[in-house]
Amino acid sequence: MDFNEYQALALRTAANTAEDRLLLNGVMGLCGEAGECIDVVKKHLFQGHPLDRDKLIDEMGDCLWYLATLAAGLGAGLGEIAEGNVAKLRKRYPDGFDAARSVHRDGM
Repeated sequence: MDFNEYQALALRTAANTAEDRLLLNGVMGLCGEAGECIDVVKKHLFQGHPLDRDKLIDEMGDCLWYLATLAAGLGAGLGEIAEGNVAKLRKRYPDGFDAARSVHRDGM
């Protein structure tokens, strides 16, 4: 499945498809789900729990759903966003990650 196909299928379950509602629901939901992801990792790193891989993957899926919603509110496709991100990273790190380029990004 590609990003745009996923986005179309995910949006079938959006309660309100008005652009402003998609924006607000997307950004608020993403913050909440990101918090649930970090909670899984926190419990593993600081509270002695085994890493709950399945729970983390489930929460990541929820993050993806909210990203799809947020993108739709902007009139953008997830594929477009992914392509733009890869182009930015290729420009920033043409030979792969480099700590020196990370520290000295020249206004990128």
